[in-house]
Amino acid sequence: MRNVIVGIVIGVVIGVVFGSTVVAPKLTSNSPSARLKQLPVSQKPSNKVAAGPLVPSKSTDPIVRWKMASAYGSSLPQLGTLGKRLETKIFHVSNGRIQIKFYEPGTLVPPLEMFDAVAAGAIDAAFSTPNYWEQRIPALQLFSAVPFGPTAGEFLAWIEFGGGNEMFKKIYAKHGIHSLYCGITAPSGSGWFRKPIHSVKDFKGLKMRFTGLGAKVVQKLGVDTKKLKEGDIFLALENGLIDGVQYSSPSIDAKLGFHEMAKHYYLPGWHQPATLIELMINADRWNALTKTAKAQIESVCGDNVRYGLAAGEARQFTALKNLHAKGVKIHRWTPEIMAALKGAWKEVVTEESAANKQFKKIWKSLNDFRQDYAIWRELGYQ
Repeated sequence: MRNVIVGIVIGVVIGVVFGSTVVAPKLTSNSPSARLKQLPVSQKPSNKVAAGPLVPSKSTDPIVRWKMASAYGSSLPQLGTLGKRLETKIFHVSNGRIQIKFYEPGTLVPPLEMFDAVAAGAIDAAFSTPNYWEQRIPALQLFSAVPFGPTAGEFLAWIEFGGGNEMFKKIYAKHGIHSLYCGITAPSGSGWFRKPIHSVKDFKGLKMRFTGLGAKVVQKLGVDTKKLKEGDIFLALENGLIDGVQYSSPSIDAKLGFHEMAKHYYLPGWHQPATLIELMINADRWNALTKTAKAQIESVCGDNVRYGLAAGEARQFTALKNLHAKGVKIHRWTPEIMAALKGAWKEVVTEESAANKQFKKIWKSLNDFRQDYAIWRELGYQ
C-alpha cells in the first residue's frame, strides 16, 4: 500500500512539472495577446502617426527631380488643381523619392510649345490635354474629347479595354514622349453668349472662342472661331472681340468669370461629354525610371482620374445654382439646333478621316467599340 501511495505522489509531481513547463506554454502561446507579448518591440503594431516632415526613404532607388510645365494655372478648378494634386501625391506615395515640381503656364515654356520641349528633353514633363496638339497630330483630338462621343465611363472603357491606350502610346512614342492619362473633367458647358441663340441661323457670323473638333463643327454653321489662351479670353469678351466663348465645365467657367460679360449659358456640352487630361513625359526620362517608380506615377495618375471624375460630378450643380443666382440664363439647346450640330459633326468626322489615315483608324476603333457598347448602354442604364 505504501508503494502505491508513493507512486501516486511521484506521478502527480511529474504531471505538474510537465504541464507547467511543456503543455501550458504551448496552450497560452496560441492566444493573440500572448503572441503580441512575444513580439519584439519593433514588431508590435502601433496607432501612432509618425510626426515631422516627410523625408526621402533609405531606398537605393535614385531620387527623381522633374520639372513639369502646366497648360493650366494652379488655381483653376480641376484643370490646374489636378496638376498640383499630382505634385503632392507623388511625393507622398514615393516617400519623397519622386519629386515632380509644378510650374505655372508660360514659366518654363509657352503651353503650345510643351510638346516639342518634352520631346527634346528641354523639360521633363508637361500637364495638358491631347487636344492641344491638334495641328501637329490631328488624331490626338480623339483622345481628348469627342463631339457627341462617349461620356467618362465609356471613354475609359475604350481606352483601357478597347485598344485606345495602345494606339495613344504608340503615337507619342514616335515623338520621344511617354504619355499617360492623369485626370478627367466633367462634361463641358456648350458656350456663353451675349445674346440668346434661337435658331441655327443665329450662329452665322458669330465670333467665338472655340477649339478642337467642336470648333470645326460650329464653323460649318457659320461661326468664326478664335483660339485664345486662358488668360486672354475674358479680356476679348469684355472688349467685344468675341461674341461668345466655350471653355470648360460650369465650375471652371464660373471661376474664370465669363458670366460677368455674357449672361446666356447653353448646355449640354455636345462637343465635350468628357475631357481627358494627360501627363507627358520625355521618353528617356521615363525609361530611366525603376519599375517601382513607374508604378508609383501610374498609380497616382490613376487616382487623379478617379478624383477628377468624382470632383467634376459633385461640383457642377452648385456652380449652376450660383450662376443662376447671379442672373445667368441657363438654356438647353433646342432639338433643331442639336440636330444641326450633329449633322455638321458627321461632315467633320468624314472629312477628317478622309484627310488623315491615322485619324481614320482611331475613329474606326472608337466607333466600333461604341456600337458594341450601345448594347450595354441601352439595356444597363435608365
